[in-house]
Amino acid sequence: MKVLIIDDERAIRRALREILEFEQIQVHEAENGKDGLELLRSNSFDLVFSDIKMPLMDGMEVLTAIQMEKIDVPIVMISGHGNVETAVQAIKQGAFDFIEKPLDLNRILVILRNVKDRNHLVEETQALKATVKKIKGSKIVGESPEIIAIKEMIERVAPSDARVMITGQNGTGKELVARSLHDLSNRAKMPFIEVNCAAIPAELIESELFGHEKGAFTSAVKDKKGKFELASGGTIFLDEIGDMSASAQAKVLRALQENVIQRVGGEKDIKVDCRVVAATNKDLRKEINEGRFREDLFHRLAVIPIHVPSLNERITDIPLLADHFLTLVCQEQGIQKKEFASEAKVELQKINWTGNIRELRNTCENLSVLKSGKTIEVADLDARLTQPAAVTPLVHPLALQPGVFDKEKNEKNLLKQALANAGGNRTKAAESLGISRRTLHRKLLQWPELEVEIKPNS
Repeated sequence: MKVLIIDDERAIRRALREILEFEQIQVHEAENGKDGLELLRSNSFDLVFSDIKMPLMDGMEVLTAIQMEKIDVPIVMISGHGNVETAVQAIKQGAFDFIEKPLDLNRILVILRNVKDRNHLVEETQALKATVKKIKGSKIVGESPEIIAIKEMIERVAPSDARVMITGQNGTGKELVARSLHDLSNRAKMPFIEVNCAAIPAELIESELFGHEKGAFTSAVKDKKGKFELASGGTIFLDEIGDMSASAQAKVLRALQENVIQRVGGEKDIKVDCRVVAATNKDLRKEINEGRFREDLFHRLAVIPIHVPSLNERITDIPLLADHFLTLVCQEQGIQKKEFASEAKVELQKINWTGNIRELRNTCENLSVLKSGKTIEVADLDARLTQPAAVTPLVHPLALQPGVFDKEKNEKNLLKQALANAGGNRTKAAESLGISRRTLHRKLLQWPELEVEIKPNS
């Protein structure tokens, strides 16, 4: 135990020191409040004894400063004759206890025991909070070596403010990694703000990220805070960062370098304090080489890289994930709890999960709703899942013959087939093609005849 004594009377300091050292307690001294506060700022103490009346800075001022600076230490006020009322007032303001002069040995020993109990309780509470945070953050299901490595990385990195770049295919759970980083961080009680850069049109992305001033553009009828401001004190998750426009990239870079942003149409610098986590399904090195992504921004974002494997790269996790999703969906839908037969779990591991975890969850949801009994057997699995699907050529054979390759026609065929296979759902079509939804939208604007053939209602 480490104790600080703040008192201008040398005799009091000496008497208190003798009592404390007899109890095997490490003691530090200061003869006024100002020196005592400096020691508190630079050292960690388990307890402070402070006189009330002192030169330079009295005990009440020390108490106020400790609270203002959020120095977590119990303080016991030492009161002389005539200072009892002040000591009681100090208790009301947050002091742990008070003792009167002349010092009473038994009273001091009782205070020491109470402080030890208090500190032990604080430690237990902190440990419990850490455990709860750990449980809260362990939403990532899996025991494969790849997933265990990711969980360990998250636990190491989360407490810091280091920026993280998460890479992986669509549907692998990159957002889950980002949320776990936030949940296990010191910012967990503050906002987690997600921005899907691919889903926001290029002309609106800057307004979404940085906000805008009233009158900045036609529809800006009032001031609006951007995502960076809304994430103040917490975490901002920039999903699909590879789809961000060049001008937005430049502004994000400034925000990372200087911790300031400017709203669209504004001139005032606004300080921002948020951790930045980014994710992409693209090869950003390739994007940099082809001039679509800033190398300096990449280095600012990718301080800690985390790659999330595809579901096909972690097939040993599929039974665990299937059980997890089935239980979750049954709870959400309020239906009878169901389970997979062991043979069905084996069959699930044989499937080529191109949609990754997202596809597996959708499959579990489908099975939980359609299955009337409690156990899902192999026969309940859709035939298209349990058997290798015949690959439908997306390109006409002539398009692949030398000398007759038509790039535009090929792209149109690809888009048309992907949209048809997805039932007109643009998001699914884009995922099957390995492109962003925004890219697909741009292509459909370029070739409006495809809009006629496929209803653009998704």
